[in-house]
Amino acid sequence: MTTNRLGQESSPYLRQHARNPVDWYPWGAEALERARRENRPILLSIGYSACHWCHVMAHESFEDPATAALMNRLYVNIKVDREERPDLDHLYQTTHRLLSERSGGGWPLTVLLSPDQVPFFSGTYFPPTPRHGLPAFTDLLERAERIFRSQPQDIAHLAVQLREALEHIDPRAPAAGQEWDLEPVESAVAALRAQIDPIEGGIGGARTGPKFPQPQRLSFGLRHMPEPVLLTLRKMADGGIYDQVGGGFCRYSVDAHWTIPHFEKMLYDNGALLALYADAWLLTGEARFAQVIEQSIAWAVREMRAGCRGFYSALDADAEGEEGRFYVWSREEVTAILGADELAVVRQHYGLDSPPNFEGRWHLRVARPLDAVARALGRPPRETDTLLQSARVKLLRVRSARVRPGLDDKILTSWNALMVHGLARAARVFGRADWLALAQGTTDFLRTDLVRDGRLYATFQGGTARHGAYLDDFAFLLDALLELMQARFRLVDLEFACALAQTLLERFEDPQAGGFFFTSHDHEALLHRAKPVEDNATPGGNGVAAFALQRLAHVTGNPAYAAAAARTLDLFHAYLRRVPHAVPSLLAALEEHVTLPRLVVLRGPEPQVLAWQRALEVRFDPHRIVLAIPGHVDGLPPFLSHPATAEVAAYVCVGTRCQPAIASLDELHAALA
Repeated sequence: MTTNRLGQESSPYLRQHARNPVDWYPWGAEALERARRENRPILLSIGYSACHWCHVMAHESFEDPATAALMNRLYVNIKVDREERPDLDHLYQTTHRLLSERSGGGWPLTVLLSPDQVPFFSGTYFPPTPRHGLPAFTDLLERAERIFRSQPQDIAHLAVQLREALEHIDPRAPAAGQEWDLEPVESAVAALRAQIDPIEGGIGGARTGPKFPQPQRLSFGLRHMPEPVLLTLRKMADGGIYDQVGGGFCRYSVDAHWTIPHFEKMLYDNGALLALYADAWLLTGEARFAQVIEQSIAWAVREMRAGCRGFYSALDADAEGEEGRFYVWSREEVTAILGADELAVVRQHYGLDSPPNFEGRWHLRVARPLDAVARALGRPPRETDTLLQSARVKLLRVRSARVRPGLDDKILTSWNALMVHGLARAARVFGRADWLALAQGTTDFLRTDLVRDGRLYATFQGGTARHGAYLDDFAFLLDALLELMQARFRLVDLEFACALAQTLLERFEDPQAGGFFFTSHDHEALLHRAKPVEDNATPGGNGVAAFALQRLAHVTGNPAYAAAAARTLDLFHAYLRRVPHAVPSLLAALEEHVTLPRLVVLRGPEPQVLAWQRALEVRFDPHRIVLAIPGHVDGLPPFLSHPATAEVAAYVCVGTRCQPAIASLDELHAALA
């Protein structure tokens, strides 16, 4: 079978459509010029490789010769991977919300554009025949094309309205003479307390679901109202959203009880959740939190690691054409795999003595706590846990031989940065050299293979870096480097961080109004150039940029970084006052703008500074930065160039003021208490 233009693309999602009879184009000059030349509308389809409903629509419509013939006759058809081109996805998700007057969007996103790239209709999934209030896809395409031909004045008027609406979405100027306090933080705490489910945990979806992890909002909550967040983390760890056999979290739960997930696994969730569970362990010392971290990192190394080249993007929800098939079990399978003692534990712990919970089979979740199972079986808890772990190993071995879900093997800078942050946080909390090596190795790969001629790129696939980096790539990576330097200081990481920060200011910042555009100043001109701030599945780029720049200012003493962060906070003052709960990443920046973090610099012989560093990792203190810099390291910025002596010394700094050197660990603990 012949392939269309998508066969030569780097994106696994685009290549999935290479054998469609649709005359697909990737987004680019060729397709856009053809639409203008022939005055044809554009059918823009945006999705990603792990998207279940993207697969459904592809099978029903894009693989159907009659539907493809209609698409080819009436439209210029463009397929976009939303993970490679988040700029396009963000833009057209926004216009979809404006056109539909609804808050939701999703994938697949189906947008019909005029030749000048202005949408005149949008939706998400459309079936091949009318159902559930949705028109048949082919009927919709025919009607929309007739409107495009017969009502050009209406479409031109709609284009004007959309452009005006887009111009008013982002704030245009900062507040004059803005005085900041922590009132937005207090408001966000109250809002989060009202939204969190007090029984099952999670934010929203209290009765029916779905429930998403939302690690940014949970991280904010952990700092201010830990108990409901800890409940949520326990419920997630025991639920089906967590892979009880293999480790790692799925994207979301379709129900309110975390039982049945949408089975795709995304790198970004798992990176962010590593840091969150590490902080939860610091607060509680609960063994289950440590276990989740250990198992999730093992999963990432086993199934998502690209050799020494970072981490892949996602695992599909489907295997052999069925959602969840890879993960679920029949009672007969489990009985055949496990010994009698192991089976007795698994049956009660994972609820195999209850009715199936997923299409006649079991998706495993914790039905009874392990200590309750131990009591019921009359076994010591440690022996019961040994049997459970033995059973997990056997189940994982059998499951690994099944037909695997599809793997999206492109490497994304921003998502790898989230993973580096999580690995570095876990490494310094638990003192794990192997996790630190993973974080440093991934960072080294990003610094060497994702930077070409001084420019950072957003994706890497097939040995090639592509697509100029976006705001999220710079902001997330800068934030990850600051965390990594606290796990183990390397001068190369500080130099990389300063280079990223300088590029952010030069190529992304709006120095007049403040804030950062999602795309660089020399990026392709699109319908609208946004300054995204709200946290969604991943953190808001402006919030992370402001937070990381402030911290880098404290580390280096460079006031330009702090000034850019302050301009960002001023620009988004209305968000922080009106809907603070929607911008937890920006709230983190606000907190450290109002109440400065404490910087602890340790200098001296390497074994001693590392020992002191470990001694400081015994309590949860999210507003403290610790850099353990061995005495032999030179080339430091002036603010870190404290003298290295024969014995370790600590310098505690707030803003630009540092206390005299502290030579006793007990004295340091007292100073930080």
